[in-house]
Amino acid sequence: MKKYLYELIIKLLHLLQPEQAHTIVMHFLNLRLFKLKKPPNYENLKLKFCNIPLPNPIGLAAGFDKNGNVIPGLFSLGFGFIEIGAVTPHPQSGNKKPRLFRLKEDKGIINRLGFNNRGMIYVTNKIIQYKGNGKIGLNIGANKNSPDKIADFVSVLSYSPKAIDFMTINVSSPNTEGLRNLQRKEDLIKLIKTIMQNDKIKFNKKPILLKIAPDLNDEELKSIIEICQNYKISGIVATNTTTRRPSLKSKYLKEPGGLSGKPLFDLSNNTLAKLYYLSEGKIPLIGVGGVFSGKDAYKKICLGASVVQLYTALIYKGPYVVKNILAELNEIIETEGYENISEVIGSKNHQYLMEETDRSILG
Repeated sequence: MKKYLYELIIKLLHLLQPEQAHTIVMHFLNLRLFKLKKPPNYENLKLKFCNIPLPNPIGLAAGFDKNGNVIPGLFSLGFGFIEIGAVTPHPQSGNKKPRLFRLKEDKGIINRLGFNNRGMIYVTNKIIQYKGNGKIGLNIGANKNSPDKIADFVSVLSYSPKAIDFMTINVSSPNTEGLRNLQRKEDLIKLIKTIMQNDKIKFNKKPILLKIAPDLNDEELKSIIEICQNYKISGIVATNTTTRRPSLKSKYLKEPGGLSGKPLFDLSNNTLAKLYYLSEGKIPLIGVGGVFSGKDAYKKICLGASVVQLYTALIYKGPYVVKNILAELNEIIETEGYENISEVIGSKNHQYLMEETDRSILG
């Protein structure tokens, strides 16, 4: 598709309500209208994450394709991997509309969707139907009215098929009441211990990741690292959306919900860098929050991310943002003299913590 044409499509979509626009985009992806003629293939961007071979380190964050309806269309954009969900045991409609807001001046999004999805049976069947080679993660949540949220996580994890390459425990969405409480030390230990001791989940032997909020203090981050190491959690997704509102200009800045996009970049980077330092680089990290360019992705990798994810950039920059990020990232790697992107991981972590934080994490 010609550049001017898809730029016009983006402008027209932004005249619609966000959820209406998203529905139309999903139809476009299902029809493969944005399919690249030549998939990106950069040797120096190939790597392994949690022993999963990836063609590049740019992934799609959970929340865009909640039900696995457009998996082939997403991989045709050049993503190295995608994450489906969040998925709950039972279907649910989510929170009352309107619940999704564009912050155009800030290049951000506020959402309070509330895990709207068609449930684990539907989503699992959609993933099984995909016959390509792309790597898929499943983001897992708990039903809003569930009396036992830990049981919900176990239920979806136990049901997940072999077609999934990794699974993410989402305890950090701000839009399901009580969910973030599971990040507290005692509650998180109970959750992780229950999951990791389940025989069916252990038999599956798929990497299990933990997705955390960007609003945690240093002591909470230390507890999370300790728990992940003690119970052999494979990696951490840093981070989910924030409930903070850092210097926003847009019309909807006071809407409740989780903030993503450009305003999240520095906040998520701060958490990411601290996690890498606290774990001594031994826990693989996915960097999420405000990635709009190859430069943004490169910074997250320098701070400690093995791979990165994006979502909001698709809304503001269009479907070819992935191709452009990969081209820019490849150019940066070549200019900096690295042979492979994996050499970059954590290379500027200590420098960042010395310059950009209060340094208390350094002891």
